[in-house]
Amino acid sequence: MPAKIPATVVTGFLGAGKTTLIRHILQNAKGKRIALIINEFGDLGVDGDILKGCGEETCTEDDIMELSNGCICCTVADDFIPTMEKLLERDNKPDHIVIETSGLALPQPLVRAFNWPGISTKVTVDGVVTVVDGKAVTEGRFAHSVEAVDAQRKLDENLDHETPLSELFEDQIACADMIVVNKTDLLSTEEVDALTAQLKSESRAGVQVVKASMGALPVDILLGQGIGAESDLEARHEIHHHHHHHDDDDHDDDHDDHDHEHEHGHDEFESFVVTLPEVTNAKAFAAQVVDVIKAHEILRLKGFVAVEGKPMRMTLQAVGPRIETYFDQPFSGNRETRLVVIGEAGLDRAAIEAALSA
Repeated sequence: MPAKIPATVVTGFLGAGKTTLIRHILQNAKGKRIALIINEFGDLGVDGDILKGCGEETCTEDDIMELSNGCICCTVADDFIPTMEKLLERDNKPDHIVIETSGLALPQPLVRAFNWPGISTKVTVDGVVTVVDGKAVTEGRFAHSVEAVDAQRKLDENLDHETPLSELFEDQIACADMIVVNKTDLLSTEEVDALTAQLKSESRAGVQVVKASMGALPVDILLGQGIGAESDLEARHEIHHHHHHHDDDDHDDDHDDHDHEHEHGHDEFESFVVTLPEVTNAKAFAAQVVDVIKAHEILRLKGFVAVEGKPMRMTLQAVGPRIETYFDQPFSGNRETRLVVIGEAGLDRAAIEAALSA
């Protein structure tokens, strides 16, 4: 019987650095063929595009599958299982599967899904990696932008757990095999040591807590943990159980016990795309974007920038005023700048477009 394909689950709040961590894995995969399952909410599709610019041979466009119907732990049966089955039916199977959950996902239901018939004999959970925004957790906010996480929550029609951030964080830590304390460059040595010690005391025995900046960790540490997490669910139980178990008939009568208010208030948040021509100075444009974000209280901004004289496109991601840019791959098609803007309803679109065009 062929060996099971290992799968790594990467979880953590919006803006913690999951996409950056995965990008680093792809760029340092050392010949491993990696398939990606990305749980992106809404119809923006930017994370997928960012990761498509990474690994050419390691991870082709056909190896990237996007689950955009909502939070992965709420759509396991309808979305995740069929995607896995499709992936496993391929002749050219991946060496490793990496799954990026949405920032709101409880990892436990996803790990549980690996025990489904047809999946359990072919794939195993190599490990659950929880990415933590070190600065946000130190400051007691858990996520860099609580507003951006709330925006994500409102935009997800299929979300069926209204778990508070503090409890969701505890569930992500309870399920972790490795905790990556990201953005340590923004903290003092004392703060990093204190947070690392705290997370070690709050996690299960044997869980590794590692420090990172920009998600840069040796791939040999992240992949190949060989945990088999699906066989160890009792140890990584959900602390708060804020979840409807759609896949479990025994829980049909329990729904009244949950305080699940389906308040999805789409009208409270909005997103739109701004398309601009080439920019002349990448650094100056990034600084301009930060100013626009601050002036208009934009929660999240991400996309691609065409820079004059540069054949490569520049990827730009911002959670609040914290911005990251890098050149990833040559442009295919029009050389234009395309940015997705997300914020609370009432954004002055015309003013934002004018400010970005200035």
